[in-house]
Amino acid sequence: MSFVLGIDTSNYTTSCALLDTADMSVRSCKKLLPVKQGERGLRQSDAVFHHTKQLPELMKQLFDKKYNISAVGYSYAPRCTEGSYMPCFLVGENVAQAVSLACGADLEKTSHQVGHILAALYSCGKLDMLSSDKPFAAFHVSGGTTDLLLCEPDKAKLINITQIGGSRDLKGGQAIDRTGVRLGLSFPCGKKLERLASESEHKIKPKASV
Repeated sequence: MSFVLGIDTSNYTTSCALLDTADMSVRSCKKLLPVKQGERGLRQSDAVFHHTKQLPELMKQLFDKKYNISAVGYSYAPRCTEGSYMPCFLVGENVAQAVSLACGADLEKTSHQVGHILAALYSCGKLDMLSSDKPFAAFHVSGGTTDLLLCEPDKAKLINITQIGGSRDLKGGQAIDRTGVRLGLSFPCGKKLERLASESEHKIKPKASV
């Protein structure tokens, strides 16, 4: 029995997970980066500091016993495109490389965006789409992204991505966070704003233009 360790250190969550290759089940630990009340984000230097502090704590929770690690995967950049870079991903990259060397495990890297798509396919039981020759469309909606993506399965890269649509203005996640901060919620505001929305009795029909 072997396990695959996955690490992601993006804005604004430190994450690590273990995939059991026997039954494809996943155990994960994650923690939001701390943002001061009223602020709408972090400088990259602060994000690097908090990831460096939080990742060992989360790894300690995840590794409740000794595991046979056969491979380590990590996100190295926001997207698999030239010039896509954030210093915060270096934290996960360095830890992933160290674990790989210590365990003699294979090392694989991908982008945060590809990670979002793979997580969606895993959660709905559609990983077999990666072995198909048929392209598919995916929406990537997160803190700073609202994109419609054409995804073409690729044996070497898993997925080749081409952006075929997206927001020209405010991103979905930005709208949520800016609204939440104005309401006095702490950043990032998604979960708290969702809780408030679920308690509302008003019927809201937002207008969207495409």
